Amino acid sequence: MAKDDYHVIVYQILAYLYNCLKKGLDVDTKHLQPQGKLFNINSIYWRFILFNLMNDGYIDGITLTKVWGEKYPQVDDLENIGITPAGIQFLTDNSFMEKAKELLKDTKSIIPFI
Repeated sequence: MAKDDYHVIVYQILAYLYNCLKKGLDVDTKHLQPQGKLFNINSIYWRFILFNLMNDGYIDGITLTKVWGEKYPQVDDLENIGITPAGIQFLTDNSFMEKAKELLKDTKSIIPFI
């Protein structure tokens, strides 16, 4: 599993949001940008990931806008992003998330800022 694999990026997003929630910290959206502090991926892939996290009910509080000619909606607002109870369960009970966590432990880049 590579550092830019879907499940690794999803783990980083959900783990960051869950840690912010547990510690009562505001989410710093700079961590969640496609070329942000957590990961470096292209914007189409990033929109795909956030779109699916929202559709699957793992995150909420983002604004998505359909753009003509684009497969995935534009992410307009991350200010109120948060993890949902389903997202917490997915993060803690999913075998792919455990593999992503192990990969990131090996590279010492889980969430170095928390």
